[in-house]
Amino acid sequence: MGALSLSLPEQVRARKSRLVIFVSLINMGRILSYAIAGMLAGAFGVELLKALGLENGHEILRYAGVIFMVAIGFYLAGWFPQLVLVEHIGKPVWRRLEPLARKMMPINSPIRALLYGIAWGWLPCGLVYVVLLMTVTSGSALHGSMMMLAFGLGTLPTILSVGIMATWVRRFASSQSTRQLIGIIIIIMAIASLFLAIGGEHHHHH
Repeated sequence: MGALSLSLPEQVRARKSRLVIFVSLINMGRILSYAIAGMLAGAFGVELLKALGLENGHEILRYAGVIFMVAIGFYLAGWFPQLVLVEHIGKPVWRRLEPLARKMMPINSPIRALLYGIAWGWLPCGLVYVVLLMTVTSGSALHGSMMMLAFGLGTLPTILSVGIMATWVRRFASSQSTRQLIGIIIIIMAIASLFLAIGGEHHHHH
């Protein structure tokens, strides 16, 4: 993202207000692509369950979702770097989109910034793809879309600060101990969500 804000033309970077607008538009485009991808993944998951004709489909989805969440925790903490291999899934899509993204250069108008962001949303990225795989387990196109939207918004503070603000945020976000702490929190949340769901069902049956 730092490289991206540097790739913006001088006349955009010279004025802070313009830079903020352009970086915001690029990110709006990116998050829009995430939401569309999440919608498609969620719908695919539902259709897949129908095709397999599974009775306890939602149970399977929930467990799969937790497994993906734990995997994300391990990946962020740096204990599961192999997860990057997921990026290969998107290579064919990106091969088609990359020339279009390049045509948007130089990003000298707001519409170009938005379109560039839409294309950039499909860039192969391990973390994005793992979250996207998780949305296959979301249970509906709407839920899948909302999950990716939430994920996109969650990435905003770091990305905008790297694009516009101070270096301490970047240092904080890239420090190994911070990443491990965030990874551990995600793993705990994933496991807790499983127990909460089981507890809720147990209570419901009573």
